[in-house]
Amino acid sequence: MMKVIVIGPNGKMGKLITQTAASREDMQLVAGVAPAGRDYIGSDLGTAAMVGRELGVPVVDDLESVIEGCDVIIDFSTREMGMTVLGLAVAHKKSLVCGTTGFSPEEMQRFRDAAAHIPMLYAANTSKLVNVMNKLLELVVSAAGGDLDIEILEMHDQWKKDAPSGTSKEMGEIMAEALGHKLSDIAVYGREGASPRTPGTIGYHSLRAGNIPSSHTVFFGGMGERLEITHHSYNWECFARGACDCAAYLAGREPGYYTIKNVLNLA
Repeated sequence: MMKVIVIGPNGKMGKLITQTAASREDMQLVAGVAPAGRDYIGSDLGTAAMVGRELGVPVVDDLESVIEGCDVIIDFSTREMGMTVLGLAVAHKKSLVCGTTGFSPEEMQRFRDAAAHIPMLYAANTSKLVNVMNKLLELVVSAAGGDLDIEILEMHDQWKKDAPSGTSKEMGEIMAEALGHKLSDIAVYGREGASPRTPGTIGYHSLRAGNIPSSHTVFFGGMGERLEITHHSYNWECFARGACDCAAYLAGREPGYYTIKNVLNLA
């Protein structure tokens, strides 16, 4: 049975990941780790994550004090906490699933470098259907991308910190690679005033409102026709299930950089 630590178990994703892991027969929760100063530190993990029962394991504010008791860490917390978690995972040779977004290119390189030492799985989006959508985007661009204008509209709740979303960036990177470019060279973020479209670019538009969980639409505009591929999440449960599937995938794996494509056999 895989022993799991959840980072930020009182957050919107941390709660759902904890609840999902607690319901699985192949996982045992051994601790939750909260940012220093939170009022639920010291409480039972089941209580903090609203599992509906006590789990008999604590919520602490020091990952290093509990890390030896786990096989894998699941982290969907913050950019700052993510860097700390990554360093400790490498130091203690523990598998890590990270779904936090908003990292700089230099920080993302640290995750790739960690794969030389631990099983490392980074996923900007752990939804099964989002990753099926990514495969469809690659297919469309490979078949007809040179003749299409590509625009991405992503919507999230009012509390999301980064824009564009990590998921939409990943979509853009997949399509840019299929076009033979780097996303950083062809991305355009929003428009204002006189701004005619530059052929071959990928346009980004970010909407933040209310409690919209997550919505991504990619528009492929041709002459006389348009294709739209859209994914809507109704809540965050699909991401929590996917995160736990990612953690289970790492059981017994050698050090390496894995993605959810490996988990879903989409690689």
